[in-house]
Amino acid sequence: MLLRKILAALAVAATAVLAVGSPAAAGPTPAVAKSAAANPVIVVGGLSGVAVAYEPLAARLRADGYRVSIYQLPNLGLGDITDSARAFSAYVDQVRAATAAARVDLVAHSEGGLVSRWFVKNLGGAAKVGRYVSLGSPHYGTYVANIVQFLGVGSCLGILACQQMTIGSGFLADLNDGDDTPGDVRWTTVRTLQDELVRPTENAALADGVTNVLVQSWCPLRVVGHLGLVLDGTIYTVIRGALTDSPVRPDCFAL
Repeated sequence: MLLRKILAALAVAATAVLAVGSPAAAGPTPAVAKSAAANPVIVVGGLSGVAVAYEPLAARLRADGYRVSIYQLPNLGLGDITDSARAFSAYVDQVRAATAAARVDLVAHSEGGLVSRWFVKNLGGAAKVGRYVSLGSPHYGTYVANIVQFLGVGSCLGILACQQMTIGSGFLADLNDGDDTPGDVRWTTVRTLQDELVRPTENAALADGVTNVLVQSWCPLRVVGHLGLVLDGTIYTVIRGALTDSPVRPDCFAL
């Protein structure tokens, strides 16, 4: 029963949106409003997150004038995170070529934050990214993955990305070796106390020159779950501030 609940939570983004429609196209999506002064923004999905699940966040960004595309992880993020990062690197180059931009800004949810960070640290992304914002990404692992691995007889039911997100995994040791936040990228992490998939929640924070935002430190009564990080209005005010290099001032009453 516990295993079913955990896997259902991991897959809820996909199952909830499949009834709505098909995922967005894989290539860069042109924004409604084009802002020459701002970097293009790539919204990077998480484990089992189909592209259309991130359309509400992309729509908010477009309304604020950003050129936005949504990146759905290969195989819905079930495979090797380093392979996903290599595919993402090629996608970033496509967006840069399509927009004639030197750098892109990244808003990455859950596993997408690990994929993006591997790209920045190990695949030359530090020279191609201006701002990095992660939403509930298990940078130092999550014991939810450890539980799934234990119940899955040590294999996370064969899901390699789940194995890599376990606390103490070799992948995370490599990812977190050295500087957490290299280059001149502006780094921001956002987390919530009610995150049911990233436990302990402080594992969604980074060190070494980063702005770590715990939403309940600013808005104690705000209830935001793991999937809510891409839908919540208060979280969006943090994202918008990070993309404009503004001081952290979450709007606790934003819808």
